[in-house]
Amino acid sequence: MTQQSKTPLLDRVPDPEALRHLPESDLRQVADELRLETIDAVSVTGGHLGAGLGVVELTVALHYVFDTPRDRLIWDVGHQAYPHKILTGRRDRIRTLRQGGGLSGFTKRSESAYDPFGAAHSSTSISAGLGMAVARDLSGGKNNVIAVIGDGAMSAGMAYEAMNNAGHLHSRLIVILNDNDMSIAPPTGAMSAYLARLVSGGAYRTIRETAKQLAAKLPKFFYDKAKKTEEYARGFWTGGTMFEELGFYYVGPIDGHNLDHLLPILKNVRDKQPGPVLVHVVTQKGKGYQPAEASDDKYHGVNTFDVITGKQSKPKANAPSYTRVFAESLIKEAQTDEKIVAITAAMPGGTGLDLFGEAFPKRTFDVGIAEQHAVTFAAGLASEGYKPFCAIYSTFLQRAYDQVVHDVSLQNLPVRFAIDRAGLVGADGATHAGSFDIGYLGALPGMVVMAAADEAELVHMVATAVAHDAGPIAFRYPRGDGVGVDMPEKGVPLPIGKGRILREGTRVAILSLGTRLQEALKAAEDLGARGLSTTVADARFAKPLDLDLIRKLAAHHEVLITIEEGATGGFGAFVLQAIVEDGTLDGRAGLKVRTMVLPDAYLDHDKPDRLYARAGLDAKAIVAKVLEALGRDAEAAKSLIA
Repeated sequence: MTQQSKTPLLDRVPDPEALRHLPESDLRQVADELRLETIDAVSVTGGHLGAGLGVVELTVALHYVFDTPRDRLIWDVGHQAYPHKILTGRRDRIRTLRQGGGLSGFTKRSESAYDPFGAAHSSTSISAGLGMAVARDLSGGKNNVIAVIGDGAMSAGMAYEAMNNAGHLHSRLIVILNDNDMSIAPPTGAMSAYLARLVSGGAYRTIRETAKQLAAKLPKFFYDKAKKTEEYARGFWTGGTMFEELGFYYVGPIDGHNLDHLLPILKNVRDKQPGPVLVHVVTQKGKGYQPAEASDDKYHGVNTFDVITGKQSKPKANAPSYTRVFAESLIKEAQTDEKIVAITAAMPGGTGLDLFGEAFPKRTFDVGIAEQHAVTFAAGLASEGYKPFCAIYSTFLQRAYDQVVHDVSLQNLPVRFAIDRAGLVGADGATHAGSFDIGYLGALPGMVVMAAADEAELVHMVATAVAHDAGPIAFRYPRGDGVGVDMPEKGVPLPIGKGRILREGTRVAILSLGTRLQEALKAAEDLGARGLSTTVADARFAKPLDLDLIRKLAAHHEVLITIEEGATGGFGAFVLQAIVEDGTLDGRAGLKVRTMVLPDAYLDHDKPDRLYARAGLDAKAIVAKVLEALGRDAEAAKSLIA
């Protein structure tokens, strides 16, 4: 890292306007200080580190060259935007990243004018940028629109759909391809930078257009040959033929850490280029911090850590994580069933399929950030007699809903959906919360939907999914560690659509789906101390429902509470409909049914226990709901959830 001067410059840069008043010779120092500030902040808060360190110079250059926020700067996904946040008036809050009431770990429109588009799911930036560019054109504006997208995000089909449309519309749009892993280009260097400056400049552009006009006067055969020769020659030296075919003017590759290369090329692109242009920038994840450079996979997302050693803090775990339990259970099942295969959409570590991949490399498929393809790919495997486990976060499975409906459910194919990060997810916030899968999967004919109450139940649900060949089946489980129950050696398939009773009572019944079961048991203890005998049941299945269990609870209790880690329209709604339509419960006097679901709002990031308390899904809230239903101790109920 470059030696710092004695006078810090970052203190004199509260926003990009101040940055643009510095001489270019100072920008190297600003970048070095920005990198150190990012490292120090993330060491305190945890979060995404490697990606942000890789774009420090690019961030400085973009804000220096372009007139942000008037010029729109869109960061795809947004996990690389911490340096951007520091430069855009949020440095004083950067150590609140991902904390309750603090800065989001992603870009967020309500947080700053410098965040023109909120993100956290990948591959949306070019589409959003094109929309902004067309809106600008319709309004007669002159501002620039810049979308920064990583090579991983470029693996998603949506990015190419947007580029194809942009090439057709020919609106002025700048796409920065941040290539830190793709290896689609030759090594960068002085010659590469020189050629990039040449082709991005006005002189080359003018000569090229003049040559085109002259060539157009030739017979068509010669015109086509001349056009292809020019494209081939430029593609040979600079790459980018694929992007040219989509209608983008390609510039690059260039060294994304060399400000002497970045600045003149970005200025050329800003001032000279009509239509859509793609600037190919090569960077290194974790740049400037040795532990991150040496292990970029581990430093993509980090816990708090010691800046000097790079050692991350590890919270003490009383139980294995649900993700690990899923992976290890699937490995055991696959040892005796060669038809089991596993699919991930660029999240092998996050879903635990990296472990499965080590055990069964030929039966593990990482399809890239392409959830739609992952689901239909799984459907194809299932149609040929294999048992595909499609492991995807709940929030990302939303991106493939049409494929779940049309390619899996409609054809009744036995695809197994392992839905990680169900419910609230803590520091990642609303963009990553698994709030809707119960409702959107439960609406599909033939779909089986399970939710694990603890890590032992998850083992059994993996076995249930393996054994179920009658159609699609899904099981959901949360982020984080289990509750510390005794673990079975191997899973045993559960009877489809059957729940279990864990505690018998006479007055109140709590029917839980998922890991709120522990809170339900705590609430039952509290209610018992208040003289309210309470039954606690684990539904296990949101679909098909255990109608016999529901009838029993409704017939023999005064209050029936359902609770789930999902939005309105899920398990509770299914139970209410079942009760209303069940003739055996007609005329059942005095039954009070209440559903407890996530609030009809997007909850910002915080610690999971605080989020569930705020959502009204902890033991205190359950007790309060029961007391309110009974119409007694109303003030006590209010005080419980105050």
